[in-house]
Amino acid sequence: MNKNNILQMVKKYTMIIVLVLVTLFFAWQTGGKILLPQNVNNLILQNAYVFVLATGMLLCILTGGNIDLSVGSVVCFVGAVGATLMESKNMNVGLAIAVMVLIGIAIGAWQGAWIAFVRVPPFIVTLAGMLVFRGLSNVVLNGQTVSLTSEAFVKLFGGGADCYVPELFNIGGLNGACLVAGIAVCIIYIFVQIKDRASRMKKGYETESLTKTIIRTVLICLVVIAFTIKLSQHKGIPTALIWVAVVILIYGYITANTTTGRYFYAVGGNEKATKLSGINTNKVYFLAYTNMGLLSALAGMLTIARMTSAQPTYGQNYEMDAIGSCFIGGASAYGGTGTVPGVIVGALLMGVINLGMSIMGVDANYQKVVKGLVLLGAVIFDVVNKKNDR
Repeated sequence: MNKNNILQMVKKYTMIIVLVLVTLFFAWQTGGKILLPQNVNNLILQNAYVFVLATGMLLCILTGGNIDLSVGSVVCFVGAVGATLMESKNMNVGLAIAVMVLIGIAIGAWQGAWIAFVRVPPFIVTLAGMLVFRGLSNVVLNGQTVSLTSEAFVKLFGGGADCYVPELFNIGGLNGACLVAGIAVCIIYIFVQIKDRASRMKKGYETESLTKTIIRTVLICLVVIAFTIKLSQHKGIPTALIWVAVVILIYGYITANTTTGRYFYAVGGNEKATKLSGINTNKVYFLAYTNMGLLSALAGMLTIARMTSAQPTYGQNYEMDAIGSCFIGGASAYGGTGTVPGVIVGALLMGVINLGMSIMGVDANYQKVVKGLVLLGAVIFDVVNKKNDR
């Protein structure tokens, strides 16, 4: 492997390298506390909403660097309506969930219509939405906290102390179901890599060297196994992690393997050329923001389940966490570039920084300073790379 190949690999996996280095730094500073099983578990539970929102935000950013500033307020509004329906109106949990999903989709479609068909700038539409739905959240809740008493809802969306996949069996003091799940993920990943490589070679497509493929596959499997061992030492697989995994798998597949997913990249790369090729770019914008509404509804349910309540203040700065995760994870500020795995790495990096500084007792104001500088650094890195590629 020559010098150029090494430089290309470092550039390609920059954020993964940064994530590892930051994790090692906080492990050193906290005396290893950040790597304790309970803290690894907390990393997932506290950032489940970030993974979900960042995945949806990626589709908006792909269309040309556009963002959705309203997601935090929509999370709060959907949670407020759902909690009120279940607790004050005694609505069936299943029906309340359906209503929350429909509200999220309706909000996304409403904003998407202005952006896609009237061509009002996304920044303005979603800024208005941020104000509107934050105000409506206060109206619905009357400025009060509504506590959730529905155990079914809380357990389904990963809230409370017992919201984990049942421990079916135990292996040497470790959660057996969690270990089996980790091994299964590795086997499936290896199978997919082998199948994808064979398919590309059969079609005559360019493939990376076998050595690179093996090294990447082994490293990813080692990380998965280490992660599942940590979870199995605590309580096993949190319910919230299942929701996050489902979202990642679905949207990872859509963006990488479907025609619809390619449309988002095409619009962000060159909208005029995309329109001339016969693609309805208005529908692409509409789909991106409608989908953002759907995932905001899911994030709202995850949030009120974890907190076992709904408050008018929930969701504040959620949009910044989602946007930051996308740009830190490699999404381009110009659109057309970014992947779901990259976004997840960005979200993990933000989560590790938050958790590490919290364990160290760093003042909340300084935490914001660090997160802001990390975000700025990621965008500068993207801009500089774009200039060098021209």
